[in-house]
Amino acid sequence: MSVHWYTSPDAKTAAEACAHHILSLLDTALSGQDYATLAVSGGSTPKLLFQQLVAARFGWNRVHLFWVDERCVPPTDSLSNYKLAEDNLILPARMPHRQVHRVYGEAMPDIAAQRYIEEVRNFFALEPGELPHFDIVHLGMGPDAHTASLFPGEPLIDDREHIAAAVYVEKFSQWRVTLLPGVLLAAKHTVFLVAGQDKAQAVRSVFHEEYEPKRYPAQVASHHGRKVTWFLDQAAAGLMD
Repeated sequence: MSVHWYTSPDAKTAAEACAHHILSLLDTALSGQDYATLAVSGGSTPKLLFQQLVAARFGWNRVHLFWVDERCVPPTDSLSNYKLAEDNLILPARMPHRQVHRVYGEAMPDIAAQRYIEEVRNFFALEPGELPHFDIVHLGMGPDAHTASLFPGEPLIDDREHIAAAVYVEKFSQWRVTLLPGVLLAAKHTVFLVAGQDKAQAVRSVFHEEYEPKRYPAQVASHHGRKVTWFLDQAAAGLMD
């Protein structure tokens, strides 16, 4: 396990550095295999990342796109992580539709989760009990140190066996579907992109506080992932010294 972190002056340059890193990892993966897999997150900062990925004019015809988590809303809803990626990455980059593996957030939460699990199982040709190994998992983090849709106190933070699940986020009175820790830990590369002064305390806690993933969920992937790289803007890294 190795963890590295890099600080940029602002959110846009952090997103640019993160995009460059992801594209380098994709190039490396595609040099030795027929296709690569990338699981992305939602939120405000990923929009900047997606725009930087598009600007690089990368060839996406051998990359399969998945989601780390999704809100249980239709794909046309402004809260949809799929819509964010569609508007800012999939359509501008002309990513082939057959390579886009979305969560059907318009379905009932448990059904959406099960359908996504089957999508992942079928794509990776998994045997019962096996977990997928994504080439790259892109994560963000909230001011409360949540990542994916794993919020502080969530019992599923202890789950290392299952692929995905529906979770009810009390904080937002909202159902979501999220990949589970076992999948996050199995990723070949994990990339965090975090920006904003409101994240500074959480960043410091993830790196410097005792390992308490129920309190700081982002510690799970950061402390135990295979190869983990953080991209921070100056504001988010403000308490790291």
